Amino acid sequence: MSSSSTKKAKHTELSFLGKSYLIAYNGVQTLGWAYLLLQSLTYFLNRGTLENFWQEIKWTVIIFQNTALLEVLHAAIRLVPSSVFVVLMQVYSRVFLVAGVLLATEAATISPGLPLCVLAWSVTEIIRYAYYALNLVNAVPPLLTFFRYSTFLVLYPLGITGELLCMYHSLEEIAEKQLFTVSMPNKWNVIFNYYYFLVFYMLLYIPFFPYLFGHMLKQRKKILGDISKKLA
Repeated sequence: MSSSSTKKAKHTELSFLGKSYLIAYNGVQTLGWAYLLLQSLTYFLNRGTLENFWQEIKWTVIIFQNTALLEVLHAAIRLVPSSVFVVLMQVYSRVFLVAGVLLATEAATISPGLPLCVLAWSVTEIIRYAYYALNLVNAVPPLLTFFRYSTFLVLYPLGITGELLCMYHSLEEIAEKQLFTVSMPNKWNVIFNYYYFLVFYMLLYIPFFPYLFGHMLKQRKKILGDISKKLA
């Protein structure tokens, strides 16, 4: 076998492995977020209060939300054609909310924003990951494509509202307990106030939300426009 043929075979093998990995990743994520939605619906149908909701879903959220950090790596190594910056912004906001707010404060876990986040996240991710998995085998139904590029019109603002509500409800507890706050004097001669950091972080949603929402609108116009042309 020639060297060029060997390289071609290796490239095909890598492509097959990469594709298989992505199918498995997206399939597992689809099932994980479907399980979270089922957990949430079952909880509220049986209990109907926010008191222990976070304890019921905590580990499911932690596992499947933090696993999404792999998507930044997927974009960085060009396993997927996504922008690293866009993926990082989308993933970071949720991971930060889980690690920096929901796991850090009790107030955020009983905020009305939590079920809004979980509903928006789970429905969005079920559709998104199912779309990606089926797209890898060229088997995406037109209706799923429509949902993939249309449901965000409602679910994205809903999710953002939920995230901001969780952070807002955590502020008083963060201020009272001085969580993650470094005051002077200290051996590092630095000062950090997590309360003000979180307020500043919430304000960042003002410029970043239109950017990300606009990105999705462009994608929607491109994908659904192409489908309309094909059907015409």
